[in-house]
Amino acid sequence: MAAGVITRHQYYCITHFMNIEPMKFSLSSPNAVARQYSVHFPNNNHKFQELNLSSMNGCGGDDYPIRTPLGVIETRTLPAAPTPLLAADSLNSAIYRLKSSDSPAEDSGIIRIEVPIQEQVEALDWLRSQSDTLLPRCYFSGRDSGDTALIQNRNGDGHASSNGHDSQQNLLSVAGLGSAVSFRHLHPFSLDDWHSIKRFLSNKCPLIRAYGAMRFDPRSDIAPEWKGFGSFYFMVPQVEFDEFKGSSMLAATIAWDKRLSRTYEQAIASLEATMWQVSSVVRRLNGNTARAAVLHQTHVPNKVSWDSAVNRALDLISSKNSTLVKVVLARSSRLLTMVEIDPLQWLASLQIEGDNAYQFCLQPPESPAFIGNTPERLFYRNRLNVYSEALAATRARGRTESLDLQIGNDLLSSAKDHHEFAVVRENIRRKFETVCSSTVVEPSKVLRKLPRVQHLYAKLTGTLEKEDDEFKILSSLHPTPAVCGLPTEEARILISEIEKFDRGMYAGPVGWFGGAESEFAVGIRSALVGKGVGALLYAGTGIVEGSNSDLEWQELELKTSQFKKLMKNEAPLSAMMEKIEL
Repeated sequence: MAAGVITRHQYYCITHFMNIEPMKFSLSSPNAVARQYSVHFPNNNHKFQELNLSSMNGCGGDDYPIRTPLGVIETRTLPAAPTPLLAADSLNSAIYRLKSSDSPAEDSGIIRIEVPIQEQVEALDWLRSQSDTLLPRCYFSGRDSGDTALIQNRNGDGHASSNGHDSQQNLLSVAGLGSAVSFRHLHPFSLDDWHSIKRFLSNKCPLIRAYGAMRFDPRSDIAPEWKGFGSFYFMVPQVEFDEFKGSSMLAATIAWDKRLSRTYEQAIASLEATMWQVSSVVRRLNGNTARAAVLHQTHVPNKVSWDSAVNRALDLISSKNSTLVKVVLARSSRLLTMVEIDPLQWLASLQIEGDNAYQFCLQPPESPAFIGNTPERLFYRNRLNVYSEALAATRARGRTESLDLQIGNDLLSSAKDHHEFAVVRENIRRKFETVCSSTVVEPSKVLRKLPRVQHLYAKLTGTLEKEDDEFKILSSLHPTPAVCGLPTEEARILISEIEKFDRGMYAGPVGWFGGAESEFAVGIRSALVGKGVGALLYAGTGIVEGSNSDLEWQELELKTSQFKKLMKNEAPLSAMMEKIEL
């Protein structure tokens, strides 16, 4: 490229950042990869994209009977395939058979067709290979093998195997492309919305799940960059790639409901359109990846405004006329870059630091991607058993073993940090006790060490009275004192008055609903990336009596360092892409 020349993508990023109306460039690529055969078709035929972008919204209207069961909920398991390429062949054949057969008599239903793959392929690699698409996408990986849900193996006839090899296999991560049914609304997530999602799920089909997130404060105004997410956004993927320990799985899902204006035939046509855009060539990134150079960085609030906000919070905490004990203040950092940032490339880099953390990506149609690398679980439910944790107070890791031990001991013995942590733990305990028949806190206070930081940690276990209490535990736990404060409403009001940016899904619940199981993390250590926004990095810190604004600002820097380290190089390095036909 000639010196001083700005590409259309660079021009778009700069004008968007400066709130200048950009020229209307056509950003569609000249062609797109079609299925596993690498056949190309021109993008001037928008038939396939239009079919996919108009996903069925499962929330329905005000008069929709949200608790009416679906007519069909079914999982069909085909014989295992040795590679993703052959799995895609098998899946396409099964979809053709669905199309050729008679339509079901039922007016509504959801059917998942899955093909086990006899080798382990990383779900994120598969998703990154689907680069020539505008379809909605999602990704979620469990925090560690001890916390991931266990899914029973099936054989080729769709039934659990009984040949003496019954085993349970860890589902490590899930990548989804396209939406069989989505759930989005501008109003706060309600019990009716929960029922709208749950009617598409079943204990008998554990891998039919709805992945998504909710806003931190659904009552606040939605900023333009968060518009596509609504107050909440969930999707059941049309095409899904599941990564297990030692194997993988490719699946396709169709969902229809005539009362939601989606017929069985329309659902199959939409799935076919998505399958035409799926590539079975999985790209693995080796070595250093290209890093975007930062042209400009702004913080909201800036340091002066931050000091003022912290001092205002401390005055309220110490006031005899206020009940405020803690408030979590956050910062939004906008990074302007010369090139569009690939959110999945960032997520892949974050996986290196991903031990004991959840990785997630959620990208509705025509929206930036919400990505994160969060250590904090909101809750995990397995039938009636529910688990949560308290995570608060932060220190950096030491560069040597002895220094790390010293820093950890200082965190354990700090009165200020113990107070911040105890506020969080006891608040979650009380919420558990209002919903659960029994509650256990064990361990009650230990160190949780992550690659860059360490926290105080406690684990809570409870038993629900009935599975429908899942909505109660979700609405009760969010927002936790670790991301909002205490008392919750007083802290929320102060946040809404002080913060001059939209948190969006940052610090909100992010995860999935299933039939017998559900799991949600807290959307911290997160960013909004791509689609002209550059990168918006989010971080927060708890303000309690004794807090120091300078130290809290340093904590914000520490928490965003996992993203900023991806952008330190001024000159982008060339990426080496190894294409492997699997």
